[in-house]
Amino acid sequence: MLGCVVHGAGDLRVEELPVPRPGPGEALVAVRYGGVCGSDLHYWRHGGVGDFRLREPMLLGHEVVGTVVAYGSPDTVGPAAGTAVAVHPATPCGVCPECADGRRNVCRDTRYLGSAARFPHVQGGFAARIVVPAEQLRPLPTGLDPRRAALAEPLSVALHAVRRAGDLTGRHLLVTGAGPIGCLVVAAAKAAGAAHVTVTDLLPAALEYARAAGADTLVRADAPDDAGWPAEVDTAIEASGVAAGLDSCLRRVRRGGVVVQLGMLPPGQSPFAGNLVVSREIELRGAFRFDGEFDEALELLAAEPAFDALVSTVVPVRDAESAFVLAADRSRSCKVLLDFGADSGS
Repeated sequence: MLGCVVHGAGDLRVEELPVPRPGPGEALVAVRYGGVCGSDLHYWRHGGVGDFRLREPMLLGHEVVGTVVAYGSPDTVGPAAGTAVAVHPATPCGVCPECADGRRNVCRDTRYLGSAARFPHVQGGFAARIVVPAEQLRPLPTGLDPRRAALAEPLSVALHAVRRAGDLTGRHLLVTGAGPIGCLVVAAAKAAGAAHVTVTDLLPAALEYARAAGADTLVRADAPDDAGWPAEVDTAIEASGVAAGLDSCLRRVRRGGVVVQLGMLPPGQSPFAGNLVVSREIELRGAFRFDGEFDEALELLAAEPAFDALVSTVVPVRDAESAFVLAADRSRSCKVLLDFGADSGS
């Protein structure tokens, strides 16, 4: 079978890999689609994401959907063989203080598909066949196409960020960054009752994807005199992962407002207008991954065909490097999927 393995910065390889065997409590899944995420791009381009650095070759991917093939033991509880499923990529430890406090998304000892946060790394889902704990499988709602279902993981991230922002009913929300996550934040915010969503980005093509997701106002981030800039917003979600985006959020949110930092900032120190946090009593909150929002994401995807517009390209896994190049070029793409179907070599 074919798998997509990163060996270091700039070294991405499509390799022939052995088909894994599931053990007790595990499922073998035939992967159909895998979404190329910003973190996958960081591992490929820079050899790491945030403070997580590659120390060994790693199978990438954590946005995967497919079909249950078999279980490692007959008493394993899970969807029947042949069921179309999405894979929740996280396996929290269940015993740390964070898990005990109901915040499993920040578990200090979690296992996350395709992550170098621990060593040995947790191998990812970009392969024709993968083995995962059966409890991580979620059957697709009736009528949900696997292609659209591949958005479940990033939409879950967006839903968690919106939840961290608090009640958005009737609110004006600013979203900085119109990448795939930013666009999904727009859709999640609209579903949560936001009255108006303003989105900023440097690229006109990215802003058009935000429009498709439901944005009300589009603003060029490099045009300070753009008439679309709001004088003040109730809440802001920073989804670009750059310090300038955070600065825009802090300067545009109202006094006593909430800013959610969702984009992963570069490692090390990042400058920000901390004086505004104090003088305006702005609440600055982080948002990291998700937990129960995964099931909510699948239901929302099943109910809203408009999400199809955010899947810009589907590329056979044999051409994975071209898919990564395309995904890194936001002037030409939004969400790029790898197809592990007939051309997977499985």
